[in-house]
Amino acid sequence: MSETSPGNLILALQNPDLYDHPVDGFQVIETHISQVILTGDYAYKIKKPMDFGFLNFSTLDRRKHFCEEELRLNRRLAEKLYLEVVPITGTPEAPILGGEGEGEAFEYAIKMRQFGQDQLFDRLQEQGELAPDLLTDLARQVAAFHDQLPPVPDEKPLGTPDAVFAAMQENFDQIRPLIDDSDLLIQLDNLQAWTESTFERHRELIAHRRGSGMVRECHGDLHLANITRFEDEVTVFDCIEFNEPFRWIDVINDLAFLLMDLESRRESALANQVLNTYLEHRDDFEALPLLPLYKAYRAMVRAKIALFTMANPVLSDDEKAGLMQRYRDYAQLAEDYGTIPNHYLLATTGLSASGKTCVSAAMANELGLIRLRSDIERKRLHGLAPLESSRSPTGGNLYTGEATEKTYQRLAELAGQVLAAGFPVIVDAASLKERERSLLASVAEAQGVPFALIHCEAPEDLRREWIRNRRDDASEATEELLDVQQAWFEPLTTEEKTHTVHLHTDQEHVAEAVADRIRQHLGIPGGKAG
Repeated sequence: MSETSPGNLILALQNPDLYDHPVDGFQVIETHISQVILTGDYAYKIKKPMDFGFLNFSTLDRRKHFCEEELRLNRRLAEKLYLEVVPITGTPEAPILGGEGEGEAFEYAIKMRQFGQDQLFDRLQEQGELAPDLLTDLARQVAAFHDQLPPVPDEKPLGTPDAVFAAMQENFDQIRPLIDDSDLLIQLDNLQAWTESTFERHRELIAHRRGSGMVRECHGDLHLANITRFEDEVTVFDCIEFNEPFRWIDVINDLAFLLMDLESRRESALANQVLNTYLEHRDDFEALPLLPLYKAYRAMVRAKIALFTMANPVLSDDEKAGLMQRYRDYAQLAEDYGTIPNHYLLATTGLSASGKTCVSAAMANELGLIRLRSDIERKRLHGLAPLESSRSPTGGNLYTGEATEKTYQRLAELAGQVLAAGFPVIVDAASLKERERSLLASVAEAQGVPFALIHCEAPEDLRREWIRNRRDDASEATEELLDVQQAWFEPLTTEEKTHTVHLHTDQEHVAEAVADRIRQHLGIPGGKAG
């Protein structure tokens, strides 16, 4: 193709007669690597013949290959959106879509279903319409996606500790020549030193996770602008097709981009909801120590892109100033990930359907807690998914005394693991027996962190109503259980009452009020827990 043919082709393709479907009109969206022609129900994406080193679309064979890769990779999460690779024959001035013309294809396009830009998650967030249930659906989908991916083959040198660090080091090497502010340079030096020391501290864990199959062919670009609501379903699209090292990464590195993007938009509660839902559906608590490192890395990638964009000569001074502020914001976020967190252990206690799950969820989102649920971990111990029914009778199968003891041992082990990773924890469990509460208290004592019980209470008629109306939840509590559970509850001891908060969960905003008290007690600013 000649240097002028891409423009000629895009203009020529704006002809309704070329398409085998109705055309409502044409709109062209242009990025630095592609052009997308919107026609109404369908969109056609054409790659530009560019070579940036990390991305090379310079030849027709390469563009065809990466169109096919984009189709293959994105159909994993967005099968309804990605339809086919369409050859373009004829000439740039008189193109024919679909390869029915004479001669070989001179270009290729990815045919996609078109969707409303107003349904993109970044747009929804900016408009205050990014509902929590959408994030729950997204987190479950990402967890299932990560679970089904095959691990990196041993012969591929991807996701190794050296490869991970090289990507992080590249950020600092590329940023440093682009800033001359002494304060920003000092900050960059400190960020680099923290990155190096944190990486070295976790080098063995990074290697272990690659060896245990946690480096997989992920999405690679998992942020809100690449997620939409299509036909009432959360749909993730536009994964990295052009660079293997960018997508063959640890699954927690993939998730870290989404968490960082939410936190950069001051959506910490939604980020925490995503993380806890993900962990409920993927038993990957082992990865938690790596999250601050990977989130800081993702923030610095975004900071770097802001500086790169400033080099565009057509930008105004105001636009350049906005990009510099964006760099500052992302660099500050990366710095925040390196702060020493407040960590502590909370545990609920109370009869079934007394509001423990709602309270623990609200407090987790308010305070940035990792939530461990007995309903989830009990099922996990027996090979069941969180929403899968065990069909257990009251006091039988999953709910025998022995099964319950194993469940609390599991909760205690996980709580210790998460606290050691630097995260505060809330255990959502009935904790009806003194020995169950004592076991959790001993975890906090062993870690040297504060411990408190959250005793949830609600009127019996309301608890029965909540059980009857419960949907889409891991709990299997029944009204029959309520009839017998009263006899199982061992009252709080005098010593336990010294560190117990009593909540009447039929009142509004009780969890948020307790979260505020905890923040004040621990000196946590601005609703953040770390």
